[in-house]
Amino acid sequence: MNNIFFSYLCSMDKNEFHSFRLPAEWEQQDGIMLIWPHEDTDWRPYLEEITEVYLQMADAITRNEELLITARDIESVRLLLAERLSEEQIRRVTLFACDNNDTWARDVAPITILSSGEPKDYFHPRHLLDFCFNGWGKKFAAEKDNRINRQVYKAGLFYGTLENHKDFVLEGGSIESDGDQTLFTTTSCLMAPHRNQPLTKEEIDEKLRSLFPNVERVIWLDHGQLAGDDTDGHIDTIVRIAPNDTLLYIGCDDKEDEHYEDFRLLEEQLKLLRTTKGKPYRLLRLPMPDAIYDEEERLPATHANFLIINGAVIVPTYNQPEKDKVALETIQTAFPDREIVGIDSRTIIRQHGSIHCLTMQFPSLLPKER
Repeated sequence: MNNIFFSYLCSMDKNEFHSFRLPAEWEQQDGIMLIWPHEDTDWRPYLEEITEVYLQMADAITRNEELLITARDIESVRLLLAERLSEEQIRRVTLFACDNNDTWARDVAPITILSSGEPKDYFHPRHLLDFCFNGWGKKFAAEKDNRINRQVYKAGLFYGTLENHKDFVLEGGSIESDGDQTLFTTTSCLMAPHRNQPLTKEEIDEKLRSLFPNVERVIWLDHGQLAGDDTDGHIDTIVRIAPNDTLLYIGCDDKEDEHYEDFRLLEEQLKLLRTTKGKPYRLLRLPMPDAIYDEEERLPATHANFLIINGAVIVPTYNQPEKDKVALETIQTAFPDREIVGIDSRTIIRQHGSIHCLTMQFPSLLPKER
């Protein structure tokens, strides 16, 4: 905990501190953050293709809200955006120059908690929690990525107080919030090597509830890891929360698929879960995409890795018309009042992620949507 935040915390009364909560993704947002790819990232072999995907995401996002882009070369990004976006959309874009190892904003950018308290000299109702990102358990270099949040904050582009939590590894893709009392995560990820050892599962559970004061329980899912997933099983690839106690999850019907048994067990676990009111969750099943390979390696294709923004949901598709159609229609059922926007994500999964992994939302201080 940094000294600046510690002084804020000491000045708060208990009620102010405990009014903080981790919003659900479908609540009102101020904007989205992207980290732009360049030739010295792993995107180099297909930089043109991934840049096109980023332009499509930027277009979909700026039709609905603000967009913060960090990039090594902001002038080249500015030119690309000028060719693709309208003047009104361009006005919604903020560009900031800084270097990066990779582009997975979901796991690099801060996780935002909000308070119902009023701003004061010693207190801001938005805190941006800056956790340690260590390349998903020291698999990949992350030193430049770990500096991005501090650089953006010093430039005055984060509205709120940046909290230093670099002593704890937590990736945004590893947790899902209902905005109320429940946090979802996976045992395979949070207990994976090189994260937070020697902490036990019980100690990590307690840590999560202390970081997010509204959370009264953490639901640990024990099944559902995708082949080719570098993250050790991020929850945003298999199970997502939607309004009205709804869970969207990946199911597998092919008994010959290597995922079949693990995802059958995931489905059984979800059926046994209950809300804080003791009721079963409303379960909406998303199809398992047909296997996609890069040479001989299976890639972690999933429709669950969608991004919820103001007025829309951006959904990864995989040029599999029947399964893409079912996924888009199922997600529309969960979000009936939002436009469903499909973006071909076959290039993204070549680096073992998808749309949600590349993005991070900044929730608004406006009253939450339900």
